[in-house]
Amino acid sequence: MNEKPSFFSELRRRNVYKVAVAYAVVGWLLIQIATQLFPFFEIPNWAVRLVVLLLILGFPVALILSWVFEITPEGIKRETEVEGGKSIANRTGRKIVGLTIVAALLAAALLAFHLWRSRAAPNPTSSVTADVSAAGKGIAVLPLVNTSGDPANEYFSDGLSEELIAVLAKITDLKVIGRSSSFLFKGKSDNSKTIGEKLGVAHLIEGSVRKQGDRVRIVAELINAADGRSLWSETYDRELKDVFAVQSEIATAVADQMKVKLLGEKTGSDAKPPNENLAAHNAVLQSDFFFQQQTPDGVRKAITFLEEAVRLDPNYALAYAKLGQAWRQYAATFATDDISQAYDEARRAADKAVSLAPDLAEVRMTVGLLAFTPGLDFAAAEKEFRRVLQLSPNNAAAKNALTFSLMAQGRLTEAEEACRESLSIDPLVTILWYNFGRIRVGTGRYKEAEEAFRKGLEIQPQASRFHTNLATLDVLQNRPEQAMANARLETEGFWRDYAIALVQQAHGDRAAANSALKDFIAKDSNGGAFQVAILYAIRKEPDQMFKWLDTAYDTHDSGMVQLAITPFFLPYRDDPRFTSLCRKLNVQLPTTSAQQ
Repeated sequence: MNEKPSFFSELRRRNVYKVAVAYAVVGWLLIQIATQLFPFFEIPNWAVRLVVLLLILGFPVALILSWVFEITPEGIKRETEVEGGKSIANRTGRKIVGLTIVAALLAAALLAFHLWRSRAAPNPTSSVTADVSAAGKGIAVLPLVNTSGDPANEYFSDGLSEELIAVLAKITDLKVIGRSSSFLFKGKSDNSKTIGEKLGVAHLIEGSVRKQGDRVRIVAELINAADGRSLWSETYDRELKDVFAVQSEIATAVADQMKVKLLGEKTGSDAKPPNENLAAHNAVLQSDFFFQQQTPDGVRKAITFLEEAVRLDPNYALAYAKLGQAWRQYAATFATDDISQAYDEARRAADKAVSLAPDLAEVRMTVGLLAFTPGLDFAAAEKEFRRVLQLSPNNAAAKNALTFSLMAQGRLTEAEEACRESLSIDPLVTILWYNFGRIRVGTGRYKEAEEAFRKGLEIQPQASRFHTNLATLDVLQNRPEQAMANARLETEGFWRDYAIALVQQAHGDRAAANSALKDFIAKDSNGGAFQVAILYAIRKEPDQMFKWLDTAYDTHDSGMVQLAITPFFLPYRDDPRFTSLCRKLNVQLPTTSAQQ
């Protein structure tokens, strides 16, 4: 009498186990393929989730079918209808094993490709979220709180915070987060752990400033970001004239706690006037407060305070350097009819600063910025920014400026690396994400560029130019409706005018395109010659394009720094006129490759 086979032996005989394994391997492979190919064809994300859901629901169905049915030479039959001697379940099982092995090999190859690509193309934020050892030597100075009871003293507490950042940035072995990222937490209640994670540092400096008459009380505390534990704290009750010594004392104490080496007198403050004129220093602090507002009125007020500082102390090199930067910023961003005059004032202030203190970091920074624009001497600018970084290795502004100068020269691989380094010490600065995106546009990596632009908007939703660049990406990828939607989201003014005109040149009807071009030239060509050239490039009118590029070059248009990263010029890269322009600017010819 034959013994009735057990349930588990039947599972094995009917290949249910093998079907389960094969289904799991093939299902995983299909999910990986879907996640890679669907975005390429712009298939919505819900479709990937639907594939996963269907595969999960199909699993028990596959097991039931393998139990109930069997494949025979005559086709698929119910298992109960197959005579015992005619079953080919074993042969079918071997085929299932073979299919499983093939699928497993494909899955392994796909996994290996993922690992290789992740190493070859690191995530944009990889430099921001530093490893534990790097974070351990990282520190952020949070804005010192003004406890004087007078809001008018806000400039003083902010100014001391910035100067403390500048002093600490001179310490070679210390990673110091830049002012822009640190000050995003001003007045906010985020806990220390959250702040440390966002900035990629293990330590924070917190404190307060109380200014009354000619005395100041500064409370400083070094804390462990992970748990908020205090590592060191000190209270300084001093006369105002001793504020510079206090900054050096804090830097020395922090360096000692974090076990990094101080180099001689490098921790001295550059903000100290040579004749210790506190009124002049106070004027510089007030100028910094208004300059950071980056508005026409704010920059004009900064200039006024800096002019007062150099009147009070004619030998104050730092004040002259900052005066040069303020005039340059006014000329490049806000001036209209007085652009040339503003640049002349910037050069005069810079020359005076160089004559007083040629080796001061802020002085070299001013020289580099003026070489960059309006000078358009990108190589000279790079040299100055590297000199600043020798004097102040963690100077966030200099690292950012170095990115600009490399990008303008078309050295995009180096520019991307410099941008990563900048993001490691100023991860929440929108302009860095903007540059990161522009570099990737220049190298044809449009998807990665979009990620960078959207990261910048996540930090500062109202930041200008980001939606213009998203619209540019849409135009490059033939998405007209999405391009116009992004163009209309741009902040009102020059950049929205340009974005809308750009989209209409690419996808609008000819009458609308002509009208948009005419309106943009009439309204925005003063200071926008480079953008007009781009519009003509899209229209495939090279003679007009080169005419406006020549105008941009002759007027030292700041847009010329983007020559190497503007894809619309690629069709003309072999034109002698374009080659000549690149040679005059010492810019490497842009690549023709695109990895969309």
